[in-house]
Amino acid sequence: MADESNSMRAQLLATEHWSLLASRGTTQTEVLTRIAIFLTLVSAGLVSLALVGQATKFSETFSVFAVAVLGIVVLVGVLTQLRVMNVSMEDLIYVIAMNRLRAAYTELDPGIDRYLTASRFDDQAGVEHTYYFLGPRRGPSQVLASSMVFIMAVNATLVGLLMAAISIALDTPITVTVLTGAGCGPIFLPFPCGAAEGRTSRSGVHTHPASPSPGSRKGRPRPSDSPAAVLARVLAMAIPAPANG
Repeated sequence: MADESNSMRAQLLATEHWSLLASRGTTQTEVLTRIAIFLTLVSAGLVSLALVGQATKFSETFSVFAVAVLGIVVLVGVLTQLRVMNVSMEDLIYVIAMNRLRAAYTELDPGIDRYLTASRFDDQAGVEHTYYFLGPRRGPSQVLASSMVFIMAVNATLVGLLMAAISIALDTPITVTVLTGAGCGPIFLPFPCGAAEGRTSRSGVHTHPASPSPGSRKGRPRPSDSPAAVLARVLAMAIPAPANG
């Protein structure tokens, strides 16, 4: 009876695992498609501005057209950025869930632990190990190379161009136009961080691990599992490259 019970549990866990893997893969494919569509729209918008500018000799008509086109592109960019942030949090939950399933596997067969590459712990240390097998993430490259920072940089540039176009349409001095465009872009950058903080503050799954790493108290969040600590790694985890299962 014990063998039959363990076999049934293994089948149920495997079914759940494959379901999570499928959901994770579908979600990442969807958001990468959204990013590709956004970049295509950005390219088309900038080309159209160049063509209309030459045709109108950069008259007042061009200023109105530039504001309209850049406004639409910025709107799509903000929506894409929000989706990237949402998917990064969803992906984090998928990884936590699959880490918990590995903990269940090791309960069924304690000897299987040494064959697992990904972590079986669902706290922050375990999640980071699953995202990056080669050890602790060090240096800024993990954050700067993430999809979220890439989208943030593109959107900040577009916001600066939009504000500069609005300034030109209002016939402001060139100095004011340049300062407006250069200043509004960096101001936009903290926007996704505020959204991430709200999401992580409401996330109780990650801050209360069910299968904590050795040395942490079960069911109690460690200091490194606080929402602030999780937020510090959200950008680095945004759209992780490997779909580790």
